[in-house]
Amino acid sequence: MNRTARPIDTTLLLIVAAILVFGLIALSSASTVVAYQEYGDSTYFLKRQLLSVLIGILVFSVAVRIDYRQWRAVAFPLLVLSIGLLVAVFVPGLGRELLGAKRWIQIGSVFFQPAELVKLMFLVYLAGWLSERGHRIHDRAYGLWPFLAILSTITLLIISQPDIGTMTIIALIALSSYFVAGAPLRDIAMIGVFAVAAFAVLIKTAGYRVNRFLVFLNPQLDPQGIGYHINQALLAIGSGGLFGLGLGHSRQKFDYLPEAASDSIFAIVAEELGFIVVVGLLALFVAFVLRGYRVARHAPDEFGRILAAGITTWFGFQAFINIGALTGVLPLTGIPLPFVSYGGTALITSCAAIGVLANISRYAR
Repeated sequence: MNRTARPIDTTLLLIVAAILVFGLIALSSASTVVAYQEYGDSTYFLKRQLLSVLIGILVFSVAVRIDYRQWRAVAFPLLVLSIGLLVAVFVPGLGRELLGAKRWIQIGSVFFQPAELVKLMFLVYLAGWLSERGHRIHDRAYGLWPFLAILSTITLLIISQPDIGTMTIIALIALSSYFVAGAPLRDIAMIGVFAVAAFAVLIKTAGYRVNRFLVFLNPQLDPQGIGYHINQALLAIGSGGLFGLGLGHSRQKFDYLPEAASDSIFAIVAEELGFIVVVGLLALFVAFVLRGYRVARHAPDEFGRILAAGITTWFGFQAFINIGALTGVLPLTGIPLPFVSYGGTALITSCAAIGVLANISRYAR
């Protein structure tokens, strides 16, 4: 194993920096209306996002200096902390319910979303756990059944909030890590069948999920009711054309498109900046995924390989699901576009994950 540190993968960091700067520019326009309506300050969300960026850069600077192998020693405590944080959202006086969901913890004037932190902490635990299994992962008593037990514990806690979008991302991160660790394809196929059945049950047990699925099958269904969100998103994207209406000239952000500054910001980007810029943004995400998997492929050990692949899959799938939902390719779900959507917890956690990924790149073979 080569433990000699090399320079960080600067190409990877430049790609992330470009997406982050693009996100701030997009947010500066997309958030103005709702910020002024709610807080009397059109720059309210932008200023808070800039603060999160500064904290994220600090967190990144710390994470990139920590030898990634040291995270393996605290993998189990991170699992315990993950479960504790997910339980804490249900504790009266600590958890905070907003819009019918118990996804936040409030300490004084500070809000944060534990599920965002769990993405990274649970991934670190999985990378350590899977790398220890080695060839025993082919034995279901050591591989499949314990893996499903751990994953089910985390996902059930997130479903209870409820937060199906984040649960989906964490499940995809876990499944990709399991695959990279060398799990048999038959076991992965079994998990896939189980996941489809579980999603079918989740959809049938909640009316709003049934509505989202029906709208996915027929976007023109009840455009002023259950189909309103996706129709407004498609209208925004279609209005942008090749070159867009111009930065700051979105019509949909004027109380037409829900969550314009967070989950739906991609539609505002397409409306204001057009198809050509959108393709450039997609190219940046594709470049990130390719660069991230390159780091994983050249990682010096199994722990680093699984961890780098998991982080890359995390951002790749999250971007794909967010954009796919707003373009009608996937059912609508409430997950942010990495480094672009408004959200402090998600941004700071993402910066920490990039720091870990960049540190792995220093020890690449």
